[in-house]
Amino acid sequence: MGFTIGSTRTRTRIRDIRRRGTRTAECTVVAEYTGLWGWDVVPGARAASGRCSCGDSACPAPGAHPLDFAPEVPAGATLDTVTEAWSRFPGAALMLPVGRSFDVLEVAEPAGRRALVRLERMGLPLGPVCVTPTGRAQFFVAPGAAAELPQLLYRMGWDDADLDLQCLGPGHCITAPPSDRAGLGPARWLRPPSLDAGTPPQARLLLGTLAYICHRSVA
Repeated sequence: MGFTIGSTRTRTRIRDIRRRGTRTAECTVVAEYTGLWGWDVVPGARAASGRCSCGDSACPAPGAHPLDFAPEVPAGATLDTVTEAWSRFPGAALMLPVGRSFDVLEVAEPAGRRALVRLERMGLPLGPVCVTPTGRAQFFVAPGAAAELPQLLYRMGWDDADLDLQCLGPGHCITAPPSDRAGLGPARWLRPPSLDAGTPPQARLLLGTLAYICHRSVA
């Protein structure tokens, strides 16, 4: 049986699965990502002792990339489909393709935490915010931000500034909580997704604050 993204039926079925314990924790989280938030999920490599589970002894990014041979689980996938797909790649990291449902504005974690407090006080619309074990904060914004970033920075007067800020778009994948990235520890939600959040905000609404705090951090 299929289900509607974000529907009450979806939330009820996921709660039932948690109580019954009939699916693994990984499958439950994947089902939340596909069913509640409408995100595609890709099985990703894991790393241990510097070696990557992809099997390439010369892997340039151990534990930090999708498994090339693993098909993605699409947004809206049923719980049964998720379980069947993920059972073929036990222990795989959960990775989210960027540039479809969202792009990502990425800054250093300390700057991201300060910016998030300021943005919340300003009452601006916000999407999920993830932090990586490498000390980066990733703000989910509407798709298209990566292509627009240079022009947006120019219009705001930040194009010549020394900013530790980048935007990830199509072709990138991020490690989703609670998966480990590169053997360094788990990704975590700084601001988890919420059902009343709607679509991610436009990058321009967040960019001024993020750029200002990044600039102050460098200074």
